[in-house]
Amino acid sequence: MIETRLLSTDELLRSLVDEVTEIRVRENAALQMIAELDRRGAASELGYRNLPQVLRHVVRWDLHVATRWIDTAALLTSEITPTGSELAPVLPLTAQAVAEGALSVEHIAAVAAVMKTVPAEHEATVVGYARTFEPRTVRTLGGKLAYSLYQDDPEPREPDPTPPPANEHSMQWKNGRLEIRAKLDKVTGAKYEALLDPLAKPRPDTGEGPDPRTRSRREGDALAELIELMLRADQLPEHGGEPVTMTVTLRYEDLVKQVGEAMLDTGEHLPADQVRRVACDAGIIPAVLGGEGQPLDIGRKTRSFPARIRRALVLRDRGCAFPGCDRPPRHCDGHHVRHWADGGDTSVDNAVLLCRAHHTLIHQSKWEVRMINGIPTFYPPAWLDPQQRPRRNLINTA
Repeated sequence: MIETRLLSTDELLRSLVDEVTEIRVRENAALQMIAELDRRGAASELGYRNLPQVLRHVVRWDLHVATRWIDTAALLTSEITPTGSELAPVLPLTAQAVAEGALSVEHIAAVAAVMKTVPAEHEATVVGYARTFEPRTVRTLGGKLAYSLYQDDPEPREPDPTPPPANEHSMQWKNGRLEIRAKLDKVTGAKYEALLDPLAKPRPDTGEGPDPRTRSRREGDALAELIELMLRADQLPEHGGEPVTMTVTLRYEDLVKQVGEAMLDTGEHLPADQVRRVACDAGIIPAVLGGEGQPLDIGRKTRSFPARIRRALVLRDRGCAFPGCDRPPRHCDGHHVRHWADGGDTSVDNAVLLCRAHHTLIHQSKWEVRMINGIPTFYPPAWLDPQQRPRRNLINTA
């Protein structure tokens, strides 16, 4: 038994990782036992209707939990045919990672869900996601992988295609208050979010404590303020020091030919023909991108990030650059990779977009960020990865 009080924090975290790895190895042993019970028809032998009912009594699992473990076991164990031949598991690479203690039952479910949408030869890629990220991010990256594989496929044609959903808005007065409901298309919804979000930020602490308002209250107050701003007509909220801006990234050739899809800074995809429509009544800000999609340096040496630099960071990072984070640009701050006080300049090559949580983490922890070939690259603490292998945010890549 380890005397935890005698360990340093890094040693304690490393011990926790080792302990969880061992737990996952034991979970794999349990999955193998469950698969064998299922294979030999233990439920019928014991007089039960099915195996979940057996596990309900043996290990006191709820039926849905027992069913999940049985389904998971079936993905990871080999099958024996009536002739005695052994068939490989449905997810052989996943089974190998589970045996090493690298994946949890929740990870296996995420990998299995992704593998239903991509060809089997991509299992190594998906397992790689699971070895690095939590199950939620595995599903997100799996969705991006599936999209990248099939984005060039022709869209299915229906005999009578239905028109895109129209914007809807309803208002009704109740007890002296106006209740508003709306359903907006992607473009309009992105514009609405961009207008409302800067006004809905928590108020700064003035010494009386943090802003006590709930998110819904802050957004309600923001909508009221937006109405007042629109009535004054010449005043609009700002994002990062510039008037409200919606960023759309698209290859110029695709814009001209009206093919392919663009990406909003929310991560949503937008057909090129809709981008052309938006461009009809919007200012176009050209940006020259490098070979890996990094904007050219347009900065100057100031402490705060000018609007031009923030715009370039949005083009490059598309949101928080921390590995696995999906926060959009409007929730992010500019961070000096080399601190401004230490002589770091305010330029694209010395900046990265980070959400508030990861901005704080970078300043207060042993995580490091460096610019490698113009791209933000993160290095985890030794307790998380003794080899401190570099990581990037795969969610926000094109």
